Amino acid sequence: MKTATPICVLALLLTFAGLERSAEAGYGGATSYNCCPTESCAPSGDYCAAKSCCTTTYKTVKDICWDTQKFTCYKTIYDTVCERIPVSCVQNVWETKYKCVTYNVCKPVYKTCYRDVCYTVKKPVHRTCYRDVCFTVKRPVYKTCYKTECYTIKKPVHQTCYREVCYTVKKPVYETCYRTVTCRTWKTERQTCYRDVSYTVMKPLTTYKCIQTDCGYWKTVTEHCPGPMVNKCVPDPCDPCGGTKNICVQAPGRTICRKVWCPKKVTKKIPCTKWVPTCCTKRVPYTVCRQVPCCTTKKVPYKVCRMVSECHTKRVPYTVCSYVNQTCTRKVPYQTCEWVEECCTKKVPYQVCEWVEESCTKKVPYQVCTYENQVSTKQVPYKVCKQVCKTKYVTQARRVPRQVPVTMTRCVPRVVCRKVPVCCNPY
Repeated sequence: MKTATPICVLALLLTFAGLERSAEAGYGGATSYNCCPTESCAPSGDYCAAKSCCTTTYKTVKDICWDTQKFTCYKTIYDTVCERIPVSCVQNVWETKYKCVTYNVCKPVYKTCYRDVCYTVKKPVHRTCYRDVCFTVKRPVYKTCYKTECYTIKKPVHQTCYREVCYTVKKPVYETCYRTVTCRTWKTERQTCYRDVSYTVMKPLTTYKCIQTDCGYWKTVTEHCPGPMVNKCVPDPCDPCGGTKNICVQAPGRTICRKVWCPKKVTKKIPCTKWVPTCCTKRVPYTVCRQVPCCTTKKVPYKVCRMVSECHTKRVPYTVCSYVNQTCTRKVPYQTCEWVEECCTKKVPYQVCEWVEESCTKKVPYQVCTYENQVSTKQVPYKVCKQVCKTKYVTQARRVPRQVPVTMTRCVPRVVCRKVPVCCNPY
């Protein structure tokens, strides 16, 4: 595209140059003054006379107009597609095994022995002695004394008096009467009836159904992947200047191997057991109770109470209290304290310590170590390498070309004819 743009510009310039030459030729050289001789440009008489001798003619002139035209071309776009390819590889698996190894060890055997050791210790002997200590103490001596005190009190004197009080009492008088009452009672009657009850019982029902399982296998398929589309610069045969142009060329493809799953449908018949509800009917007895009304007559006693007033008299006591002054005497005790010195003697104990030497004997343990040879067996681990075939999937991206329509605009030349007046001399 970059090379094609200068080529289009050059073509346009050449076209305009050709049009200019054709216009000059169309006007008889009137539009160009470069080719005119000097004698032709010199004044040749009167302009008015020459003007009256000119005749007007029309000449067809072709002009080139450029129109915009849209066209559709196809552009190659590459899409990246990722696919999973199974790859077989070998993986080393280390397995731990054990073997028995016999070895000799020297086992120490310890034996405890005792020996007698004599030693001297000083043992303290404590003895308690007493000494007399004199001290003086003051002891309080309490003495109780009494003093006479006079005081006045008011002594209450109570006197009981009586007064006559009249009061009215209403005494209830009860009288028993009878009235006839009709009672309505209900009597229960029981009747046994039967009804049909439906119940559901689950029973097993075995059916068979066919299922399809996939027992396929992997098959290696070889396929050819086309190469990507690349731009290649080639000489342009339409360009007289020896220009180049870019064309889209597909690169050589490659062959890949991939595994494809080949399905194989196998039909199997399997039993299916399900529980189906079954409806059954049984007769169930039930009791119907109903209430039957019954009328009875009875006499019901009732009491009528009426109040009768009675007048009574009673003696009500009341107390009259009067206070009388009375002088009394009492003895009030009080204490006096006197301190008396007293000499006392007490025995104070003290400790006397004496050290006495004493010979003792003790058994001191000591250990004697001897070594014995002993044969032992232990499990020694070692690793063994084992190769295991494993299939893993590798994600590989490949480019898939596709053509996409692209709308572009180009300029197309168009020839337009028009009439141009030309003045010429007929003579």
